[in-house]
Formats: sequence, C-alpha cells, structure tokens
Amino acid sequence: MHSLVKTTLLILLLSSTLLTQGCASSQGADNNGPFSIMNNLVIAEPLAINFKSEIAIARLSEVINRAKIPDEQRAQLFYDRGVLYDSVGLRSLARFDFSHALQLKPDLIDAYNFLGIHYTQLQEFAQAYEKFDSALELAPGHEYAYLNRGIALYYGARPELASLDFKAFHQKQQDDPYRLLWLYLTEYELDPIAAKQSLKQRAELVADSTWAKQVIFLYLGEISQGDFVKGLTKNVRSNKELTERLCEAYFYLGKYNQALGFRGSAANFFKLALSTNVYEFVEHRYAKLELDLMRTKKTTNTQP
Repeated sequence: MHSLVKTTLLILLLSSTLLTQGCASSQGADNNGPFSIMNNLVIAEPLAINFKSEIAIARLSEVINRAKIPDEQRAQLFYDRGVLYDSVGLRSLARFDFSHALQLKPDLIDAYNFLGIHYTQLQEFAQAYEKFDSALELAPGHEYAYLNRGIALYYGARPELASLDFKAFHQKQQDDPYRLLWLYLTEYELDPIAAKQSLKQRAELVADSTWAKQVIFLYLGEISQGDFVKGLTKNVRSNKELTERLCEAYFYLGKYNQALGFRGSAANFFKLALSTNVYEFVEHRYAKLELDLMRTKKTTNTQP
C-alpha cells in the first residue's frame, strides 16, 4: 500500500509539472507534448529485497562474529557483507564493513572503489578522489575506478578532469552506450554543441538493437520524449527487467529535462528512478545525489 501511495504521488507531481510547461512550448518541449508522455508513462513495481541476500547477510554475520579466522579472510568477509548491504540499500552499514575490511587488508582494491562511490553520494568529494586514486595505484587497469572517479569529478564540478576518466573508460569498450552517455554528459558541461557532434559520431559503434541506444537518439533530438517513453516496454520479458530499464530511463530523462531547464520535470524523473529500488544501478545511486544537488542550488539561489 505504501508503494502504491508513493507511486501515485509521483505521477501527480510529474503531471502537474509537465502541464505547466504547455503542450507545445517554444522552449524546447517535444513534438508529442507532455500529454503524450503522461498517457504513455510506465510505472515500475519497486524491486523487493532478495530474501537470499538477507540470508547471506545473516550467515556472513554469524561467521564474522564467531569464527576464528586470519585477518585477510575476515577482511574478505567484511567486504562481501558490505557488498550485500549495498545491494539492499543499507549504505551506512556497507561503508562500515568496507572501512573495516581495509583496516584488516589495506590492499583490498574493490573496497576502495566502493568507498569512493559512497563518498561521492555523500558529496565528500575529496575523500572520494582519495579512495579512487588508491584503487588505481594498486590496480592501474581497474576500469570501473575510472568510471566512478569520473562520476565523482563530474559531480564535484571538475568536468575537464572527469572527461579524461570517462574517455579512458569509454576506450575500453566503445560500443557500450552507458560509457558513451556519461562521457557525453560531461562533455556537454564543457561545450554542448561539440558534445552532441561527438555523441553522434561515437554512437555509430553502438548497436541499434541495444535499448539504451534510444537514450542516445533522444539526446541527439532524433526522437521525442513521448516516443522514447512509448518504447520503454519493447522486448521486456519480466517485471525485473522492466524495473531495471525504467530506473535507467527515468534517470536519463531527468538529465535530459535538466539540460532543457525543466527543473520540476527533471526532479520528478529522478524520483521515479529512485522509486524502482534498483539500488545497485549507477542511475539509482546518483538520482538521489541529483535531487540533493538541485535542492542545494535552489536554496543558494533563494538566499538574499
């Protein structure tokens, strides 16, 4: 019942925001208009916490608390439990376990990477950079440390440095649309026109059959928001797959509307991404940070 109420409120918020923009706004609204988006809006059923994760957490806790094992093995157990805590949205408990793991085993690379992600979400960017730097010092080829440090630099208002990390990450797999999208979002901060030209060129390597290619088409202006939303259920085979897709789609719709200056719509799309409960996805992690940053900016702008 709580999820239903929350979802209904999100729909009403999104509807009221879109209506204030007008059906055929000259400020950059889609050809299909906000009514078309609302008529085709897809709402996800939030993912339930996997009971297997809860059982695994309980078993790991029992071993950690009772077993006499070497520090290196205990560190791995703390790290494994931290990953499970993170996957069910228990971020503070996850950070505690990752920190404890590093106290026992200071060269545990992935623990640095996870802590960097969490510090980014907390807007503690200096500590985030430090953790990612540590991970890359231990493993210079760690792909996702480049992604995550790039995201930290992006949200830390350092787009020039962020673009370097995203380029390094993109080079590892140039047909991955998500690597391309984060690079585009950063380059857009530096030069919107050049960023769109680069996006169009790089997107040629991304297969049209990949659903995230539709996000690229949206950003290039080749499809409208309404058409994008209409296609969200295409080739979806399960509720889990739909929920994960919507988590991604609503985050990128939030960024799209944010770039157009439609702050209300952007905020509501970020809330819809959060409502999916897909805690492990990058888009879910940073939808909350987007909202926090928008609130901070609004507060700053309204101060005398």
